[in-house]
Amino acid sequence: MVVTVLWVQPATSERVAVKLLRKIWKNILESSSDDINEILKGPLVRNEVMEETYPFPILFVAAELGNIKFLVELTRGYPELLWKQNDIKQTIFHIAISHRHQSIYNLLYEMGSTHEIITRNKDIQGNNMLHLVGMKAMTSHEDVSGAVFQMQREMLWFKEVESKVPTYCREEKNNDGHTPLQLFTKNHQHMVSEGEKWMKETANKCMVVAALVTTVVFSVAFTIPGGYNQNDGLPIFLKDGPFIMFVILDAISLILSSSSILMFLSILTSRYTQEDFLVSLPKKLMIGLTTLFLSIITMMVAFSFSFFVLYRNKWIPIPIIISVGAVVPVFLYMKLQFPLLVDAYRSTYSSKYLFRPKKRVLFYRNPTF
Repeated sequence: MVVTVLWVQPATSERVAVKLLRKIWKNILESSSDDINEILKGPLVRNEVMEETYPFPILFVAAELGNIKFLVELTRGYPELLWKQNDIKQTIFHIAISHRHQSIYNLLYEMGSTHEIITRNKDIQGNNMLHLVGMKAMTSHEDVSGAVFQMQREMLWFKEVESKVPTYCREEKNNDGHTPLQLFTKNHQHMVSEGEKWMKETANKCMVVAALVTTVVFSVAFTIPGGYNQNDGLPIFLKDGPFIMFVILDAISLILSSSSILMFLSILTSRYTQEDFLVSLPKKLMIGLTTLFLSIITMMVAFSFSFFVLYRNKWIPIPIIISVGAVVPVFLYMKLQFPLLVDAYRSTYSSKYLFRPKKRVLFYRNPTF
């Protein structure tokens, strides 16, 4: 039998890799088991950058690249490959954790109780899966930006793997005498410092804006349009609908801006522990940005209503033009700050669905292949 050699360059796409794999399977599945074992143990992959050779190189190269489609296609034919180890005794799941490929890691959930055998494995340096999370990620999280959200994703990984490995692995020491938590703290100190610096700078800047809004709406509450009646001290336009809306919106803006100041103040006074980056700090940031945004909206709407109170009888075009112009600051704020709010929300809540996928892909045919 002629052994087919698969040449995989670093830039090979997933689709091409799967097509090449199917052609190989089509040629070798009719062969004897000895021929198949010979192919699997041979040098299936050549990579000019790598000098190391692994017993199953195609498997571990795909795991490093995060090529889930290729791995699923490969392991469907030979499920025993999921237990194979490279020359440092790491499975594809250990490699996926090191490179933070959750799509490959999620295959553990399709293995039933047998996943406990893999989660106990340690490499030649005595590192279990949780130790690998404690190390710096070999591949950055491309779907999140900034030290705060990067640290949040790292904490999510640590909590996820911690729940998956046996209890004794959490306090197990590697060959260097480090527990997973000690290793995580040591390797993420710089990320925590960068996240703390960014959060404090952002909170300080937003607090200045919130304080300005609070000052404006508070002073306007006592210098109302039209002034007061000299006889009874009540507002002149007290019975007018637009004036009532102005007062209500001004009060809402004051409450929201004050709440925003308190949230940003709580960010400045946080302890900035590793746990705080998981939910506490991103949640405070989201609440602060949201209340600040709503306070600006209500302030501008109240500003527009004040002109309707004064000029609605004879100069109605003036309040209409001013109301249209008041929309500009709102849109500017949305354009500049809304992406940050979306990133915080997606990183905090949508990331909960990174693990425990709803659809099985390993032992069921996926129509996308």
